[in-house]
Amino acid sequence: MYKLKYIFLLFAFVISSCDYGDLNDNPNEPTEVPEILLLTGTMLADISINSSHIQRISGMWSGQYKGEILLYESLYNYVIASEESNSSWSYLYNGIMNQNDLIQAAFGDDLLIQGITKVIEAHATGTAAANWGDIPYSQAANPDYADPVFDAQLSIFQQMQTLLDEAIADLEKADGYSLSQDIFFGGDTDSWIQVANTLKARYYTLTKEYDLAFAAAKNGVSSASASMVFQPVDGEVLGASNLLWEFTSDRDGYMSTEGTYLSQLLDENSDISRNNAKTYEQARGHYYYIDPDGGDEGVGAPGAPMPLVTYEENLLTLAETAARTATFDEALNYLNELRSHLNSGDAFTLVDSEADSLSYEAYEAIDFAAGGMENMDNIDPTRALLREIIEERYVSGYGTFMPWNDARRLRKSDGDVSVPFPLNTTGVSQHPERFIISQNELNSNSNAPSGLSIYDKTEVNR
Repeated sequence: MYKLKYIFLLFAFVISSCDYGDLNDNPNEPTEVPEILLLTGTMLADISINSSHIQRISGMWSGQYKGEILLYESLYNYVIASEESNSSWSYLYNGIMNQNDLIQAAFGDDLLIQGITKVIEAHATGTAAANWGDIPYSQAANPDYADPVFDAQLSIFQQMQTLLDEAIADLEKADGYSLSQDIFFGGDTDSWIQVANTLKARYYTLTKEYDLAFAAAKNGVSSASASMVFQPVDGEVLGASNLLWEFTSDRDGYMSTEGTYLSQLLDENSDISRNNAKTYEQARGHYYYIDPDGGDEGVGAPGAPMPLVTYEENLLTLAETAARTATFDEALNYLNELRSHLNSGDAFTLVDSEADSLSYEAYEAIDFAAGGMENMDNIDPTRALLREIIEERYVSGYGTFMPWNDARRLRKSDGDVSVPFPLNTTGVSQHPERFIISQNELNSNSNAPSGLSIYDKTEVNR
């Protein structure tokens, strides 16, 4: 396996110099061990896996972004090479797994650091398994295995559940302290435990174990302040700014939201608009907009937060899994809790605070009854509610892998409630199902499978 052990050390030093608070307020915390500086590097690698190139491609393949020119126009039309996976693959194995080995060895008795590193690893590895299917894990980052085996996708998710359980146990017993290298929560154990439970719910949802997902999400992210987001710290500074802004600034005109399925859902004048008597999406539509000619407002502003594991996701997981395993009323209550959060105006920034409008009034059961506002085609009321929840996941999950993951999860089993975004080109007849394994891995690992295309379903979606 391709290895570059200290690739993120300098990066960690650079970001540690930014204003994340006082360094190590706890006088008992070791400050001289270099490995502690790698912790920020693993977090940056995790951000890059979940919020950069591969995420943008998934957004183009699920009706959220449009590739306009050159490479991104080709990717938008499903023309992709294995080299596009190289950076994410390196972030996972070099930037997280190898670094975690060093960090965990250096801080073997520090349960806070042990727990945090396990959550980061579970987040990044679970994302990779969802995107690529079978990947190296049990033998990865181990010098005894030059050619690590590819673990089955379902096995990876099971291993992530175990790893997250270990992380939660560590964090529950940890002596918390202020940790400036933790750019997400500053060492707050409660927030990390909530994120770990939301990740458990995410992976149980991906494997369609909806009862277990419901149970985990009940202990998941319970407020916006406990959401795991990348919050840029220093405006227009490379490496510390919003990654969409960095991309659009560097590659002006490559990608936009012009005419996408998502943009039409949010447009009150569109034939497929989701606006109704209780929902007005003008403000969110403006916030999500990416101008093909460039810009620095809304979701792509240099200081805009980038979502990773959020309150919105957890509420919508509770809503979906309640609809599937509990009661209609519970599901509706969770959906309305999300709508109340959106209606507060705190869920996203208003691009134009004087002109932008939003409205997310609470839905009632009658809205999903036959002939109701959200059930004009007279389907079963619970399915109508589930359809609205899935569509809200599609909208609220913008900038994350949730729309892409949901589309592949629901395509076979729940086509009646999945979001029907169209293909990007008439040259193909089916939507992509995975990414291609990194070319670096194909070159260096004799166990790497060959012959897979983006149209081959992963194990959990067959």
